[in-house]
Amino acid sequence: MAFDWKSIVRTVAPVLGTALGGPLGGMAARTIAGVVLGNEGAGEDEIAAALQTATPETLLKLKEADQAFAVKMKELDLDEIKLANDDRSSARERQVKTNDPMPAIIALAALVGFFGVLGIMAFVLVPATAEAPLNVMLGALGTLVTQIGAYYFGSSAGSAKKNDIIAAKMAGR
Repeated sequence: MAFDWKSIVRTVAPVLGTALGGPLGGMAARTIAGVVLGNEGAGEDEIAAALQTATPETLLKLKEADQAFAVKMKELDLDEIKLANDDRSSARERQVKTNDPMPAIIALAALVGFFGVLGIMAFVLVPATAEAPLNVMLGALGTLVTQIGAYYFGSSAGSAKKNDIIAAKMAGR
């Protein structure tokens, strides 16, 4: 059985270990290789060999890199939220300046479509072959209706963050 270096990483550096299995896997692997080998371009076999004989000092460096990686991911998350807010803001500014009726027409069409498909599914006997496409259509329209609500009334991201802060205060953190 081969040495499972990723389980060591998940134990010592859980943020990096989790990132290895996702879209940031390459960035996490380069970070780990840089810490344990001093070479961000090292392959998995080299990382495995280095971790198999890692010293406590190396594992400490890996833990420190994990904390720095977590901070970096948090910063990127905040930047992502700012970008999303700026995007909505510019769309609203454009709407104010141009007074374009098209967003309202699209919003109305999506709402009518969503509730129309929902009504059909609830009150009309549809053939079995039509159920799957109607479910897909309802899901897509439901997502669009949610986005329309966020555009016109604001998103719930701030509300969710507020709830997290309140929960943390209640728990005494």
